[in-house]
Amino acid sequence: MIPIVPAGAAPAATPDNTQLWLKPGQIALPGSPPLSLYVHVPWCVRKCPYCDFNSHAVPGKDGSHDIPEDAYLDALRADLEQSLPLVWGRPVHTVFIGGGTPSLLSAAGMDRLLSDIRALLPLDADAEITMEANPGTFEAERFASYRASGVNRLSIGIQSFNDSHLEALGRIHGEREARAAIDIAQRSFDNVNLDLMYALPGQTLEQCRSDLESALSYGTTHLSLYHLTLEPNTLFAKFPPALPDDDLAYEMQDLIEARTTEAGYRHYETSAYARAHREARHNLNYWRFGDYLGIGAGAHGKLSFPNRILRQMRHKHPATYMAQAMAGNAVQESREVGADELPFEFMLNALRLTDGVPASSFHDMTGLPLHAISRQLAAAEKKGLLDADPTVIRPTELGRRFLNDLQEMFLKD
Repeated sequence: MIPIVPAGAAPAATPDNTQLWLKPGQIALPGSPPLSLYVHVPWCVRKCPYCDFNSHAVPGKDGSHDIPEDAYLDALRADLEQSLPLVWGRPVHTVFIGGGTPSLLSAAGMDRLLSDIRALLPLDADAEITMEANPGTFEAERFASYRASGVNRLSIGIQSFNDSHLEALGRIHGEREARAAIDIAQRSFDNVNLDLMYALPGQTLEQCRSDLESALSYGTTHLSLYHLTLEPNTLFAKFPPALPDDDLAYEMQDLIEARTTEAGYRHYETSAYARAHREARHNLNYWRFGDYLGIGAGAHGKLSFPNRILRQMRHKHPATYMAQAMAGNAVQESREVGADELPFEFMLNALRLTDGVPASSFHDMTGLPLHAISRQLAAAEKKGLLDADPTVIRPTELGRRFLNDLQEMFLKD
C-alpha cells in the first residue's frame, strides 16, 4: 500500500509498486478494467448552499476571479507524474475535468493541461474529454479555444431556468446567462450535456415542466436531471429550505420520464438521459466499476491490480494539495478495498444503470465469484427488485424506484 505522509513531512521515496502486482491479496482479477482520468479544479466564483463537493470560492476584484492557475497546473503535472507507475502502459479512454468550475481556467491553461495529459498518458485517439462549465463564466472565444485544445464534450450546470429558483440555489447566473451559455456552447460543441435539478425549494409541478421544456428545446445530446437532496455539511443541511413533499417529487420524476422519452432521450441511468449513442462514456465507466485515476485537490481514484483494488484521495485544500504535490506527496489517503466491501461497492454503481450489467462483469471487476452474492441476488429477485434473467444483473422498474433499498441488500453483514 502507498504510504500516507503527514503534511510537512519530507517527501517519501517512490513506493515499490511491485508489491501491488506480486504480493498475495484477497482477490484475483482476470484482467485490468478500462481506465479513465478525472481532473479536479477546486475553485468556484461562489459556493452554492447545496454543494458538498470540494469547491472553494474565489471572489475577485473588478469582476475578475483570479486563481493560481500556473501553480495549480504545475501541481497537476507533478501529481500525474507521481501516479504513472500505478497505471503504466494502460490506455486512457475518457477524461473528465470537473470541479468546482473548470471554466475558470484560461484557454492557455486548458491547452497546457491537455498537452500534459497527452504527453504523459496513452490517451485514446477518440477519447471522450469532458469539461464542466457554469453559466457566468462563458466567453465565446475562450470556449472555441477549449474545443480546439481537445475538449469534445461540455457539461453545463444550468440547474434551472427560473430566476427565483436560481437565487434560492445560490447560483451566480440567471435565466438570461443560462440561455446565452447554451448558445455559446452549441457554436463549438456538438456533444453538450445540461445539468438541471428538480424538487427545488418552493417548486411547483408546472415550474418543473417549464424548466424541462426549456432544456428540451435546445436538443442537446444529453441531460442530467437530479433530485435536490440536502447533503451533510452544506448550508442547506444546516438551514434546510422547504422542499416539495415526496408525492410531488414523484410526480416531477414521472413527468421527466415521460417527456424525455417523447423527446427521444433514453433514461439509461438514475439521473441520466441521452440521445442514441450519446451516453456519457466517462460516467458509464464509473457505473460499470471501471478504474479511474483522480488528480487534483481532493480527487478520488480507484485503481485495480491483479490481487487488490486501491482507493485513493488527494489532499483536499488547494494550497495544501499544491504544496504536497510538488513535494511528491499528492496522495493523502490510500487503502485497499476489502473483499467483503466489494459486492456493495460494485452494486452501488451497477444498479444505477437501467440495463444493468452482464452477470459475468461481477467477477471481471471484483475478482470475486458470482456465488459470493447469490443469496442477496435471490432475495432481491424474490422481492421483485431484480430481473430474473441469470445472465444480467438488472434492476426492475420497482428496483429502480426503491434503489436505495436494493443497494443496501448488498452491504456486508
